[in-house]
Amino acid sequence: MSTYPPLNSLRIFEAAARLESFSAAAGELFVTHGAVSKQIKQLEDWLGVRLFERSGGRVKLTDAGWRYLVQVQDGLDLIANATAQLLQPDHQRRLAVNSTPTFASYWLLPRLARFRERFPDLELRLATSDRDLSRLDAPFDVAIRRGPGDWAGHIAKPFLKEWELPLCSPALLASQPLSAPADLAAHTLLHADTRPTAWPRWLTLAGAAELKPASSMHFDKFSLALQAAVDGLGVALGPMPMAQALIDEGKLVSPLPAPVVTVRDYCWVVPRMAAEDSTVASFCRWLESEAAEDGGFPS
Repeated sequence: MSTYPPLNSLRIFEAAARLESFSAAAGELFVTHGAVSKQIKQLEDWLGVRLFERSGGRVKLTDAGWRYLVQVQDGLDLIANATAQLLQPDHQRRLAVNSTPTFASYWLLPRLARFRERFPDLELRLATSDRDLSRLDAPFDVAIRRGPGDWAGHIAKPFLKEWELPLCSPALLASQPLSAPADLAAHTLLHADTRPTAWPRWLTLAGAAELKPASSMHFDKFSLALQAAVDGLGVALGPMPMAQALIDEGKLVSPLPAPVVTVRDYCWVVPRMAAEDSTVASFCRWLESEAAEDGGFPS
């Protein structure tokens, strides 16, 4: 028996596993539900292993299916990247980076000009997402996520510390004093769904766990909460050093310097098969050098 299963079956398996639905996979690949089911059954027969549990029209990956998915995604990503590189002009190299939106907007983008100066012939493609790496729609060479995470099949390294402090606009501070954590009771707290425990964690460490703010506003993305703080709508618990540029520009102030709450580090994450790529390695080293210039985090 050949050690290479049918490539089309692998492509259909990856879509069905990633979407956890035969119907959704059929829609994405423009085939019928029956075709997906048939290909999955043929792949399971070829492997001699059940990849999905089927119950009442629903499907769920088995443990073996989860392990196989990680390896299949690595293999398909490698093929996609190799093909993309082959189609590039000889003088041009492409690097696909996937970052969380807030990190991309407030830390990465302001620094990319310096990277471009060092690699002028590089075509960099930046995509943003908060999704788990196993659920991304497109392959990447380097991802940037807060970690540690469950990144099987990848190599990862922390490169930037993050801490959180209350931030608000100068105009809001002028109209409503904020010199102690208890003063937050007179303010609107700005929350982000992507960081649901941020304010409770900070208030607990500040000795104000039972504090009731004047009101609250909730946003699905943290970048919106941060912009709301700039616009004077309330107080956001901002990530440093990401928000440092907004402070330097006078758009935000940090009226409460303590407590400093350190949270998860930012990590670069690279598919294992791309770890030896010279361009990928250069970008990761550049991330580390830029982070070092931020001077770590306060004691």
